[in-house]
Amino acid sequence: RRMGEPAQTPFKTTGSEWLLPVSEYLGFPLDQVNFLACQLFALTAAFCFRLYLSPAHVSPLARHFVAALLGIGFLVFCFGWYSSHILAVVVANYLIIIKADLNSVHRYSMVISMGYLTACQAGRAFIFNYGILSTDFSGPLMIVTQKLTTLAFQLHDGKSDKWMHTYIWKLSTLASLSQPSLIEYLSYNLNFLSVLVGPCSNYKEYIDFIEGRHISTRLKQQHASSNRQNGYNKTQDPSPLNAVCHKLLVCAGCMLFFLTVTRALPIKYNVDPDFVSQASFLTRLTYAFFSIQAARPKFYFAWTLADAVNNAAGYGFLGMDEHGKPSWDLISNLNIIGIETATSFKTFIDNWNIRTGIWLKT
Repeated sequence: RRMGEPAQTPFKTTGSEWLLPVSEYLGFPLDQVNFLACQLFALTAAFCFRLYLSPAHVSPLARHFVAALLGIGFLVFCFGWYSSHILAVVVANYLIIIKADLNSVHRYSMVISMGYLTACQAGRAFIFNYGILSTDFSGPLMIVTQKLTTLAFQLHDGKSDKWMHTYIWKLSTLASLSQPSLIEYLSYNLNFLSVLVGPCSNYKEYIDFIEGRHISTRLKQQHASSNRQNGYNKTQDPSPLNAVCHKLLVCAGCMLFFLTVTRALPIKYNVDPDFVSQASFLTRLTYAFFSIQAARPKFYFAWTLADAVNNAAGYGFLGMDEHGKPSWDLISNLNIIGIETATSFKTFIDNWNIRTGIWLKT
């Protein structure tokens, strides 16, 4: 560019530009730097949330308030006024659940949430021609859509007389029987643990986490299913530190792979006019295969880091494994080994974006 001209768009963002010097120094797009900064801050905040804002020290209301406030702050920091899209659909759905008939609340929520998401995605494709930033607001909007519709269906299922008579046994595990307050609703949908990259979790499990029953409830369910004596409430809650450290090591490996291999095989090169016109079909096919494989670690990094953030806050406890060690994979969104060793497409999708797959099935 000519001297005196403003910098070009690679480092622009719709959100905050406070970290622009860091973006320019590292050579990463500013939207990605903002995302990483928020997730690293969330990791630190999650430890503080578990240690200093635990249910033993503060009320559930305070935990809801802090979780929602930080989450909204992350949205504004990363997306600026575009975060209003997410806030608007959350508020609209809350009005639905407090005003609409519970026999129809799930239909209204699905139409509004999916309709708004579809409109936003259509805008990306046909108006912006996918020229919008790689970490734009549509990602969090998809996560919020899953949460909004999940809760709406659980409210319907828990209050429907027909459902009550037919599937009463599910009430203790999935159905949300009480209508959430505004702060509970905002906290579940916009909490800082999952607002940027997910994963989508069950409302009742999230409330158990906020109110301090998450681990004891999971242990109770595990002991009940294995017909063991109920000693689940007599032991100290297991620490997530080992699980968090393990997942952060995985993130470090994914980041190293991204910096060395992924950046050397940019996926956009597949549509480069010179490459398409000059390279043979076999060369283009080979490059496409390896560049697509090399693009996966950035998803591994984002989802594993999000899982570590949730675990650091004390959320995501699955139970004790066969070796008697605590497992913190309740809301894990992928199984890297399962993906890389998949021998069929079904095995691949069963291990990729797991929480979205569960949402689609239920």
